[in-house]
Amino acid sequence: MTVKITDVARHAGVSPSTVSYALSGKRPISEETRLRVEESIRQLGYRPHAGARALASSRSNVLALVVPLRAGIHVPVVMRFAVSVVTAARGHDHDVLLLTQEEGEEGLRRVADTALVDALIVMDVQLHDPRLPLLRSLDRPSVLIGFPADPGELTCIDLDFRAAAEVCVEHLAALGHRVVALVGSPPEVYVRGTAFAQRVVEGFTAAADRHGLLAPVHPCEASPAAARRVAEQLLREQPALTGVVVHNEAVLEPLTEAFTELGLRVPADLSLTAICPDEVAESARVPVTSVSLPVAEIGSRAVSLLMNKLTNTPPVPRATLLPPRLTDRGSTGRRAGA
Repeated sequence: MTVKITDVARHAGVSPSTVSYALSGKRPISEETRLRVEESIRQLGYRPHAGARALASSRSNVLALVVPLRAGIHVPVVMRFAVSVVTAARGHDHDVLLLTQEEGEEGLRRVADTALVDALIVMDVQLHDPRLPLLRSLDRPSVLIGFPADPGELTCIDLDFRAAAEVCVEHLAALGHRVVALVGSPPEVYVRGTAFAQRVVEGFTAAADRHGLLAPVHPCEASPAAARRVAEQLLREQPALTGVVVHNEAVLEPLTEAFTELGLRVPADLSLTAICPDEVAESARVPVTSVSLPVAEIGSRAVSLLMNKLTNTPPVPRATLLPPRLTDRGSTGRRAGA
């Protein structure tokens, strides 16, 4: 049962307003009354709402999570990030205000010009993000989940997506594959210059070049029909294709099904790797060898960085790149004849 402020007042033998004054310090009360209220709070296990706690200070005890739900965004993964941030924030007695509208700088300024939030976590970062100048000028700390081309003094954290793509290609190359493809994010994600998607392409291309692999890149809309079209196009244009890296959670399962329907067995004929959350790779019909997208760790560490910035201790690193971790689940194998 949730303990209310009226329960505390009844237990302490005071009015609810007196409990509020004891929490906020807004008005003086006697030391005896304050101690009685604090003892009732302890015994009943009362946890004041963030707004009530904030009255005694200039803080709201609320963080903003800025994640515009733009076209091409895979909402289930975004919601995993939101849950991880909310869970970590509650561990620091903070609530989270989720901002999902695509308002860019205007939306950030509207929130920053009020006392709604103490700090911001910003997602869906673009290489040349128009929100960066405002974030640099705010009197509130921020953490970016993602790396723009020039982060400057901003604090950023993310999976090292370039290295993640390289690990996938290195894995396929070590198994003797000579023609590999990247099935990437929806086209609009690249058009916006979304940082993580661009970094995957860079890493994929660089590793393929090092090994002398033929390595086409195909953006893919987030639908089963689009996955089927991409599979057909790849086999038509690259008949020697034996390896695929998928960086598009929404099409991982339908893409596997499409290749199977087109006569390729995974992994006997086609080795499949992905960059995605472990839960997605593990739950696929054919469990997929993948580099983990550590959503919970990224969200939790982003909140910790923000808390450290709010308290000025300990020193906060500007860049936190999480190294890729590849788990072999059997969807890859040696190229026939290699």
